[in-house]
Amino acid sequence: MLSLRSRGRTHRFAPTKARTIGEISPDCYVQLLPKNHFTGTPLTSFSAYFTVGYLKNILGGMTVKLRRIVASLAAAGLVILNVSANAADMSAIQKKQVQDVVRDYLTQNPDIIIGALQSYQQKQMDQAKKTIQKTQDSSPQFADALFHQSNDPMAGNPTGKITVVEFFDYQCPHCVEMTPVLDGLIKNNPDVKIVFKEFPIRGPISEVASRAALAANAQGKYFEFHRALMQSKVEPLTEDAIYNIAQSVGLDLVKLKAAMKSDSINQQLKANYKLAQQLQLLGTPAFFIANSGVNKSSPSAAVAFIPGQVDTAQMNDIISKITK
Repeated sequence: MLSLRSRGRTHRFAPTKARTIGEISPDCYVQLLPKNHFTGTPLTSFSAYFTVGYLKNILGGMTVKLRRIVASLAAAGLVILNVSANAADMSAIQKKQVQDVVRDYLTQNPDIIIGALQSYQQKQMDQAKKTIQKTQDSSPQFADALFHQSNDPMAGNPTGKITVVEFFDYQCPHCVEMTPVLDGLIKNNPDVKIVFKEFPIRGPISEVASRAALAANAQGKYFEFHRALMQSKVEPLTEDAIYNIAQSVGLDLVKLKAAMKSDSINQQLKANYKLAQQLQLLGTPAFFIANSGVNKSSPSAAVAFIPGQVDTAQMNDIISKITK
């Protein structure tokens, strides 16, 4: 069981068996963005909005735990021994002696393993930078799938000059924290349209919530239901809680449950997963912002990719730059 805390709330997520929908295994995606990872100055060499802090935290505070890892390795004797081809001829006593020597050496010199793990960490960070840059550069190629799907739920001004697309999961704490930012954007900017890409990556309950939300769209109550789910205090989220929330916003549960199993919702979720895979998204939330007329021939700078949580000022700044 994984536990995360945000805004004083504990979010618990049970691990689930990997499953494949279309060409993507949704369980391969995890929430990688820590709270306030966007504080600081964005890297000037990247047009995508992300920071060094974001990239470092992708590894989940790995550096902090390196010494513990070393101690565990030493205590358990779990080391890989690069011995000669005659290793098979070594007696049990000789093998034990070699293991003791290596274990004692690593215990006394943990910087050797720390250095190796830090080198690995740096490679992971470099790869994440490349992935984010590639997503930024390639995003206009997917303009139609991102910005111009008539069946995508939306909020704000349907004919707004700026479109903000969000990939999210109802059990993602950072998606929850983005809700007031988007609410404020809708309230204060009449030229903005928000497009919601249901991207349930945190297990079966997330998928139930997304299916219910898409079914609510058919009853004309998507945004009401969406906001109610995001603002729910029920933890962990359950199927019963989802249906209780649906009733509270006036949804017909019989119609809702029937629609949740429909082929159209199956195909919509499958399309969202495939699009996320093509864009190489690293987690949720993920935002794409562009002028509403963007198309696949637009330059990469026409779309702003935000791989994570931002505050109101940062969101407004990004929108301001896109509209220039």
